[in-house]
Amino acid sequence: MNTVRRAAAALAAAAVVLGTGAALPAAADTPSPSASGGTSTGGLYGTGDPTYDGVWRQSLAFLAQRGTGFQPADQSVDWLLRQQCADGAFSSYRADATKPCDAKTMRDTNATALAVQALGAVRRQAADPEKVDKAVKAGHGWLRSVQNKDGGWAYTPGGPSDANSTSVITGALSATGVRPGSFTSAEGRTPYDALLTFAVPCSDKDGAGAFAYQPDKTGKLLANADATAAATLAGLGKSVVSTKASPEQAPTCQDLTKPTVERAALNGAAYLTKALAKTGHLTAPPMPGSTDTTEKPDIGNTADAVVALAAAGAAQQAQPALEWLEKNSADWAKQSGPAAYAQLILAARATETDPREFGTADLVEQLNALGPAPKSPDTSAAATSDDEESGFDIWWIIGIGTVVGVGIGFLVSGRKK
Repeated sequence: MNTVRRAAAALAAAAVVLGTGAALPAAADTPSPSASGGTSTGGLYGTGDPTYDGVWRQSLAFLAQRGTGFQPADQSVDWLLRQQCADGAFSSYRADATKPCDAKTMRDTNATALAVQALGAVRRQAADPEKVDKAVKAGHGWLRSVQNKDGGWAYTPGGPSDANSTSVITGALSATGVRPGSFTSAEGRTPYDALLTFAVPCSDKDGAGAFAYQPDKTGKLLANADATAAATLAGLGKSVVSTKASPEQAPTCQDLTKPTVERAALNGAAYLTKALAKTGHLTAPPMPGSTDTTEKPDIGNTADAVVALAAAGAAQQAQPALEWLEKNSADWAKQSGPAAYAQLILAARATETDPREFGTADLVEQLNALGPAPKSPDTSAAATSDDEESGFDIWWIIGIGTVVGVGIGFLVSGRKK
């Protein structure tokens, strides 16, 4: 799907990167000499231009590493901490983090939410846990300050709420110990109230059960697979760090007289099942201005859909898409960089698939090689307890296979703007 980050990154690179999921707004990972601190030696993952996705890809890499038992290097955590503004917000990327944020600094609700989630995940093993904890709380405070009246959020403060941004933030709150239902606007509306306004009814023959990004100009809700994957996870109180739910169930679309966000999320899973059934993957429309008008496989959003289905108890329905990803994602991940590898790792994790044997790829090794070497997996009881307390579980131990746990919280990937 088209997103602000992906469109901006494509323009910056003067090329269209096809198949990038909204959860992964990554530009091609080619060196950018103009990016201050943009090399792995500065703590940032990847060497691609970080202008539009620096904070996002760093945060997503952290989540994938924690999901496979690794703790990011201290210098990587410090890099992310330095990106935060004094008011608790994050921008997509600040080239000179020594300068304080001012009124002209564009705050990014999505980057803020994912950074808060990532910092919450690495906090207990960080060099300065108190500093990280303060950053998480400051992020919570800023997100509350820019919550819209309807309980949702826009990509940038002041705009109308959209399903993707609301979903990313809802998951980050859950993952860092905040009940989204208690995170109310001044008018008493919750993020769940906002999400329900984007749910397409089952009676809609074209988009039954889906979520819209936003209503169109006429107020109609148009199905959006990107938004649906994100909102399905958020409605279930989960994120892309989730493992599969049990018991297994084939999702169906059911409208209720009094709708609940959980029912809307399961309806979203039903839509995703149908969307994936024909080819095993989602498709992306042409980028604006492209001379190629054919739809291409959307690898990033397909990975998001796999996680959403697994979290909804439909891992069996997600299996063909996972197998398609194993066969078709290698070139995309290599071109797109750390966020792409992270997203694939989390899709593998959600389906109890070993990310070290993802098709012919070792996703864990490939991600870890794109930044400062992370700390080795810590399987001590204390480390496991810390991760579970912050919303994560050490489910996979290197060399042993897969140990299933239940992750809470959520992410998306994709935010269409």
